[in-house]
Amino acid sequence: MDKQHENDWVMGIIDKYYSDNEELRQILITHSKAVTARALQICDRHPELGLDRQFVEEAAMLHDIGIFLCDAPGIACHGKEHYLRHGRLGAELLRKEGYPRHARVCERHTGAGLTREAILAEQLPLPAEDFLPETLEEKVICYADKFYGKSNLKKVKTIEKAERSLARFGEDGVRRFKEWVALFE
Repeated sequence: MDKQHENDWVMGIIDKYYSDNEELRQILITHSKAVTARALQICDRHPELGLDRQFVEEAAMLHDIGIFLCDAPGIACHGKEHYLRHGRLGAELLRKEGYPRHARVCERHTGAGLTREAILAEQLPLPAEDFLPETLEEKVICYADKFYGKSNLKKVKTIEKAERSLARFGEDGVRRFKEWVALFE
């Protein structure tokens, strides 16, 4: 697949689900491009990891595809679902589109991944399953995402601020993030 074609199908999926909300479409694209750029920098800086660069680019652009289904008016999301479900909902969309590998990135990028135990302990609105990044590509995208929010698109978090943000999901997530810092920085 040539570069233009791969960008066409990714943007085609974004356009399919975001054609009626230009503000949210721009938030999604701006955030996703920032995450993608950081993830691709990691790919380029660490050729020894053997990362699938094309997949990282595609999946990073699509990791938040499910946000339009959620209720987060501060970022122009006017759906009905709890925001924590955006990854799972995005995964369902991408599976229907025929992209199961990309779907895994969607459902595993929240926090530094979520464990079944954390979901049960915090009574999170997700199935009681592990949603942990497993492949290096999933980990790179999850890691890159921690540096960018959607409510302030120009702000880039430091490693320390990203760790503090993750602390609300528990110490396991902070530990995973620190492992990624050691691996990717």
